Amino acid sequence: MEEQKCLVVGGNLLQAHTWKGLLESAGIEVELKGEALVGGVGELPLDMQTVELWVTRENLTSAKQLLSTLDADLPQWQCVQCHEVNEGNFELCWQCGAEPSQAHN
Repeated sequence: MEEQKCLVVGGNLLQAHTWKGLLESAGIEVELKGEALVGGVGELPLDMQTVELWVTRENLTSAKQLLSTLDADLPQWQCVQCHEVNEGNFELCWQCGAEPSQAHN
């Protein structure tokens, strides 16, 4: 079995599945780890609530390049609670922890 490297660590399961599908459609084999622990949000420590995408060492560079093209397209959003501007890949407001509204500004 080839050595695997962690490509992405994050708490957004929907985004992780989207990225996994994109990478697999480009011919890059991906393993998603931590999916079962996301259901424990609020009851598990934060460092255990993340999902991770793992790829082989051989595919690491091409996978990073492919995902880097996606980050530029994520729009920023303003928190409805504290009005802080957050990067598009943030699932919660970095300032107060509120969820984004349905309509991102």
